[in-house]
Amino acid sequence: MKKRPNIILCTCDQLRAFEVGCYGNPVIQTPNLDRLASNGTRFETAVTNYPVCMAARSVLISGQYNRTCTGGISNVAFQSQAGSFNMPEYPFFGRPHLKSPTLAEILRSHNYHTSVIGKWHIHSWPDDIGFDEYLIPRVHHCHSGQSFTENGGPEFVPPGYSVDYESERVESFLENQRDKNNPFFLYYNISVPHCPLADAPEKFRTMYKPEEIPLRANVDIDKPLKDEEYWFKIYRYDFRYYDLHLPYTEKLPEDYSLRHLIAEYYGMTTWMDSAVGKMLNALEKSGLADDTIVVFTSDHGDNLGSNGLVQKGGPNEESVRIPLIINQPESGIKKAVDKTHVASLVDLAPTLLSLIDVEIPSHFHGRDMSAICVGKQSDIDNHAFIETGNGVAIRTPEYLYHLPFSGQNHDLAENPDQFYDLIEDPYQLHNLAGENVTGEIAKELDTKLREWNNKIPWMKNKQ
Repeated sequence: MKKRPNIILCTCDQLRAFEVGCYGNPVIQTPNLDRLASNGTRFETAVTNYPVCMAARSVLISGQYNRTCTGGISNVAFQSQAGSFNMPEYPFFGRPHLKSPTLAEILRSHNYHTSVIGKWHIHSWPDDIGFDEYLIPRVHHCHSGQSFTENGGPEFVPPGYSVDYESERVESFLENQRDKNNPFFLYYNISVPHCPLADAPEKFRTMYKPEEIPLRANVDIDKPLKDEEYWFKIYRYDFRYYDLHLPYTEKLPEDYSLRHLIAEYYGMTTWMDSAVGKMLNALEKSGLADDTIVVFTSDHGDNLGSNGLVQKGGPNEESVRIPLIINQPESGIKKAVDKTHVASLVDLAPTLLSLIDVEIPSHFHGRDMSAICVGKQSDIDNHAFIETGNGVAIRTPEYLYHLPFSGQNHDLAENPDQFYDLIEDPYQLHNLAGENVTGEIAKELDTKLREWNNKIPWMKNKQ
């Protein structure tokens, strides 16, 4: 029997599609993502199914919507000390979430060697949900002074930046796979461009000039953001500001503005792209490129001041739109751009199984997009569903329609609170909810969204 192709599922953290060269940004330098896209299938419109870190990553690995795989939890958090609030560091023991066999477990049952390198941010330890080995950091959001554990062993702090250390470990992993008989599944997670933006090599942190950064049309650069100084410090320093209150985080650079923040975000994105380039070069050097399916995506986007918003969490375009590229011409994946469908993270697990000719389990919720990747006709639905902390949305190539929850049992409200025609209004400046200007379209979207909501179960006995 012919050996199945290897799989690398590479994610980064908090990258919106608008800041990638192959998605149309004229300034950002992402040559390696552009190279990956030029030899594979790029989905022009791809979305996260839940625009928050842990929820999105749980969806990706479980193949299920967040309400089923975690019970609807977006991030697990705890009081680290009196008066402070922080994310947990290492995962929880046991399996409080992701109860059904994950993508990693299914691949392992088909003789794949499964490995994690980089940010984890899932409720359970990797070996509890199907990974043979792992190298993960303790702290979610820092790039220097980062503590790691390898396969649960003693902590260690490598010198330099964690992004670069993880990249070196990926190169070593690929070199060691050269002569292995079984295929591998590498889940490689790059932490940037997620903040802290100031915790980065100067080369990348200062490589873009703030005055040259293109702003989206829904950014009012002359109007201060709500709690602007507070959010600027979180973007630059993250938990070292809001939890540890280290003195150096109490000051911003002189005349620091939203333009400066976005310029630093651009630099972090190019830093991430350089890590992708090292991975691709290592694949070629080890002779594995032709035998490896490479997927690149992000867990969610970043508002970066659009419509006065920061960070992520809502159904707006900047928060939910992500890059999604699937590459490996040897397996029949075409060099193409799909503009017809809205792809999403929950679709990746079934799509990958289909591409390697493994049966898709019934508990997976996503669509098999493999026909699109190999250039065949497909009759799958062209829309995707998005969960948020206060409702659910449907995203079609043309529209975004969001229904809020009503009451304590996740019942849906009678009317939407957000409805946008994204062809006429791509920056979501004119909310059509309540105007009934396109009544039949709204009715159709409403029906599909309620049918989906009634079909997808909530996990019972959630913790």
